[in-house]
Amino acid sequence: MTSTVYHITLNASYKKSLPDRLKALVRRAGMDRIVSDRDLTAVKLHFGEPGGTAFVRPVFVRAVADTVRQAGGEPFLTDTNTLYVGCRSTAPAHLTAAVRNGFAYAVTDTPVLIADGLRGQNAVAVPIDGKHFREVSIAADIVHADALVSIAHFKGHELAGFGGSLKNIGMGTASRQGKLAQHCDVAPKVKRKRCVACGHCVDQCSAGAISQADDGKAVIDGAACIGCGACILACPNGAVQIQWCTATETFQEKMVEYASGALAGKKGKVLFVNFITQVSPACDCVPYSDAPIVRDVGIVAGTDPVALDQASVDLVNQQSGLPDSCLKQHHAPGEDKFRGLYPAIDWSVQLDYAAALGLGTRAYQLKTL
Repeated sequence: MTSTVYHITLNASYKKSLPDRLKALVRRAGMDRIVSDRDLTAVKLHFGEPGGTAFVRPVFVRAVADTVRQAGGEPFLTDTNTLYVGCRSTAPAHLTAAVRNGFAYAVTDTPVLIADGLRGQNAVAVPIDGKHFREVSIAADIVHADALVSIAHFKGHELAGFGGSLKNIGMGTASRQGKLAQHCDVAPKVKRKRCVACGHCVDQCSAGAISQADDGKAVIDGAACIGCGACILACPNGAVQIQWCTATETFQEKMVEYASGALAGKKGKVLFVNFITQVSPACDCVPYSDAPIVRDVGIVAGTDPVALDQASVDLVNQQSGLPDSCLKQHHAPGEDKFRGLYPAIDWSVQLDYAAALGLGTRAYQLKTL
């Protein structure tokens, strides 16, 4: 069985602008079937880390939101707070970053909500039947939304090989606790040289897993830790740190299990859009965007995230690698650009596991409009 993936190039004309072509693409891909009257529709995207420039432009996001409204829905733009401490780790900071990157109401005509709340703890435990998890912690506003539209910037990724629809939904809808569970198999650690014995992490730990040693410095009891990640945000000195210890294959499987949790209860109510533009080598979470590894390919849309990501990989790999990028091998058309970036990462793990969990199929038919 194959899924249909709809594709447009970036060509435009006086008669039809690219935002107009994008609207036609998402309608053809099924927007009018997915969104019903008065559906509260989460438009999940990445607002971009300050300093980055490759995230999807607000004018395109507005075009997609317009089609949600035309279908009768009530769209809101959304993402979840980051696990690491930075410019998007709390809702106020995240909203500020979004506005500064152009996602203001005056530009998008659509309100912005941070789906997991003030500190990344507004979440719902969703039961799943996975290899690694029996339940996953998904941002509450994603769970409670009637419909979901994923807008992903397709690019390379340091742990998954590439980031597309599955990562946008899997990692991108998880609460802080969920992000920590995907990245790490053990409790956070305390870097004693940075700890000033302020006690903030102790006060924020709801599990009572953190105490202070005789010198006042924090100590984390790994057996008692529930993995919520609150201590990481609470520390003003960056002394409480994530132990980045999960193998890349396990990381991809966990990410896919979270994607299955985010999609639970939304059968027939989800649309996926991948922008294969400014295909940067790293995640949009880094505060810069390196030169793209291939030319802009276009935009794809569909209801199957596995097929959409597979088609996106194939479209990228059909291109010639750009000589002024950090891509040092696999430049020829047909060669694997993401293995060229990250030779040790088998990105097919996420696609195979997603197919095994019933999220879609790697077999697709590409229809260029």
